[in-house]
Amino acid sequence: MTDSDSNKAVVEVLSTLALRGVLVDFAEDFRARTSLAIAATYRSTNALLDLIARGATADMTILTREGMVQLARDGVVAAGTTVDLAQSGVGIAVRAGLAKPDIATVAALKDALLAAKSIAFSRQGASGIHFAEVIERLGIAEEVRRKATITDSYAGEAAARGEVDVAVQQISELVPIKGIDIVGPLPAELQKISVFAGGIFRAAKNADGAGKLLAALAAPDLRPVLIRNGLEPVPSD
Repeated sequence: MTDSDSNKAVVEVLSTLALRGVLVDFAEDFRARTSLAIAATYRSTNALLDLIARGATADMTILTREGMVQLARDGVVAAGTTVDLAQSGVGIAVRAGLAKPDIATVAALKDALLAAKSIAFSRQGASGIHFAEVIERLGIAEEVRRKATITDSYAGEAAARGEVDVAVQQISELVPIKGIDIVGPLPAELQKISVFAGGIFRAAKNADGAGKLLAALAAPDLRPVLIRNGLEPVPSD
């Protein structure tokens, strides 16, 4: 097999952590359908944008819609290749087996965050940026930051290890973590739904394979895979 053939047998993806569960879940089915393997690198959207700005590339990328708009505007992803794939809200989790705090209302969430001895959330991810705005809005930013573990990876892992009482992240980033229980989403008044989109790099070595993966991820029959990984289809406008 030549290097060119080898490149075309793999689709290289730079993906937000929020879609990791879907790509892992779907990889074998996609290989069976297409004979293409998925080779993915996972980071938060902002971390990926930083990598891409420093020259990182692949066949395709999956980011927040806002990040994809930026890459399309800059000509990093090919025109006409971007597509919305899924959406997710921000949620709260605790170590498996522990009592779940009441977060059903804004007041209850505020009380739960103040009562928690320690909290983990992401530094650069969309959920972490939004949560930082939430605690400012609630007037408890100083108290929360004093007891916060701020991570560039999965906040739920800190809760699973018993290092923090509460983890805050995209629900789709909490679902894959073993050893935690998801309490639920933030109250609607404080919620932010992030839409995740895919696009093909202009420098892609396997643009055809990337196109097949994007089409498969956007197909209606992927809905059950999205849902079991904490995501939802993006409503049609």
